[in-house]
Amino acid sequence: MRRRDFLGLAAFAAMRPLLGAPARKPNIIVILSDDQGWGETSIQGCKDIPTPNIDTIARSGVRFTNGYVSCPVCSPTRAGLMTGRYQQRFGHEFNPGPALAAAENFGLPLTETAFPAWLKPLGYATGMVGKWHLGYKPEYHPLKRGFDEFFGFLGGAHSYVDALQDPANPILRGTEKVDEKEYLTDAFGREAATFIDRHKNGPFFLYLAFNAVHAPLQAMEKYLSRFPSISDTRRKTFAAMTAAKDDAVGKVLAKLREHKIEENTLIFYLSDNGGPTLNTTSQNGPLRGYKGQVLEGGIRVPFMVQWKARLRGGQVYEKPVISLDILPTAVAAAGGKPSPLWDGVDLMPYLTGKNPGAPHEILCWRFGSQWAIRKGDWKLLAMGTGQPELYNLAADIGESKNLAASNPAKVKELQAAYDAWNAKNINPRWGVPDRRRGRKGEAKAGRKKKR
Repeated sequence: MRRRDFLGLAAFAAMRPLLGAPARKPNIIVILSDDQGWGETSIQGCKDIPTPNIDTIARSGVRFTNGYVSCPVCSPTRAGLMTGRYQQRFGHEFNPGPALAAAENFGLPLTETAFPAWLKPLGYATGMVGKWHLGYKPEYHPLKRGFDEFFGFLGGAHSYVDALQDPANPILRGTEKVDEKEYLTDAFGREAATFIDRHKNGPFFLYLAFNAVHAPLQAMEKYLSRFPSISDTRRKTFAAMTAAKDDAVGKVLAKLREHKIEENTLIFYLSDNGGPTLNTTSQNGPLRGYKGQVLEGGIRVPFMVQWKARLRGGQVYEKPVISLDILPTAVAAAGGKPSPLWDGVDLMPYLTGKNPGAPHEILCWRFGSQWAIRKGDWKLLAMGTGQPELYNLAADIGESKNLAASNPAKVKELQAAYDAWNAKNINPRWGVPDRRRGRKGEAKAGRKKKR
């Protein structure tokens, strides 16, 4: 072969990645925190609880300052995350309550395709570690919804120190009960790391759904001892629980680096709702409201993404995004096609600058008699039976100045947009759990429509 021809072939081979040669599919990890307020990461302003490992995801990627979830409580948010759809589309509007009090039909409907089931046909090994909260019955089990492996529990709250405390909500490996001896957050970090060990040759999808920092407030001395300056017992325990979770996130990141696969791993980190401040001391920063409310403190959460092979680190993205976007983004990254059923969108064109527009024209929430809509900087909401309240979030992140009376045209515009969105929803399939009586209460959904 002549030298000129050899050099030409060599140059062509070197250019193949730039000419669209198949790239290795990314590993995908979704890390979901539980009841962590918007202001409870140090990169987002928390002063008394450092979160260095969680922060590194934002520093190596993108931090969303207007990152939302689709509900201010646990199970509905998970239903939206797992489907890429507003959960009101299929009636998954409320938490179920404990296993023995849950509605007979509670569970992510079998008509819905869950996150891992979208990735398995694309060649992914799929595993879940942590809190499921999307069905207690066998047909709703993670292993029946597309996961190859599962270690965790099916319910909502769980003890961190006693695996056998609630016989109706045990720790499971697959479908077998486990008497886990390790502090639960540590155990979840351990299991996530070993999943990566087993599937390091990829591609894999790992859903790591912590129950930290949800109540009960329980922590180990090795974490409590890190906070000698915090005198309030509840806050100190909460800080220790946060530290344990941050360490577990660190184990996952370290394992990716050990196997030299971090560069091509797409990692999302977010919380399932805002902090229940009065219950656990979790703080929502400058935001008004708490878990269970459609005020910003209930639905705007810590939210960040890292993919070193594709995303420039250290970005702060200000336009509103929502947890429903994670599934479409992951499927697109894996080479899959979008579904017309999704309400979420692929975020990558927006994060790479290919699309300078906003991912969403509007975002909406419905939680019983509470509802809200955000369009641009404007947010209209109703906290039950009261009159709608209007806020400009760019000027008033704390929702302190109700502008409804002085902007009737904007109220009318947003009300009409919300009504159009809500017309595509259905009634809740079960009511609000009544823990006092051990049975389900009646549900009332504002402006709901049957279909």
